[in-house]
Amino acid sequence: MLSIELIRDNLIKSEKRVLARIEEMREHCFVFPTPNGGCHTLWVLGHLAYIEGLVIHTFMLGEVNPLAEWEELFDGADVSGETSRYPPFDQVLAKCREMRALTLALLDSLSEQDLDRVSAKPPNGFDAMFGTYRLCLQYVSDHWYMHRGHLADARRAAGLERMWV
Repeated sequence: MLSIELIRDNLIKSEKRVLARIEEMREHCFVFPTPNGGCHTLWVLGHLAYIEGLVIHTFMLGEVNPLAEWEELFDGADVSGETSRYPPFDQVLAKCREMRALTLALLDSLSEQDLDRVSAKPPNGFDAMFGTYRLCLQYVSDHWYMHRGHLADARRAAGLERMWV
């Protein structure tokens, strides 16, 4: 198996698995995962979309993040529970799906050799994480999985059953 196929598979599976958890939380999307706060589901959803834009469009391609206006809300220092600060759940979900679709379309335009291209604008000191197309693409897939813990805890706090897949 070529690594491009593995990356594609990881991107598809991470989207399917993570969004299944998120979509069931639509009515509970502001439930914090702990009594001390944490990352509620709507924040995680917006954060996934924002970071995908940052890593793929800014770090990898050297473009402006299409969701740059979401930086303070979905990547800032604080996760707010103030519902009026956030776009509607379905709007954030659509944007998240759109960002993943753009990533998959970009991947489909690349070859295995293209994955070794040097990223246009990785942050200083982070070449080992974002220095090539391959690293950036794998990071966005892994990033979705990293946030499953927040989602599992928020689901538990909302009284929903555990998802096994």
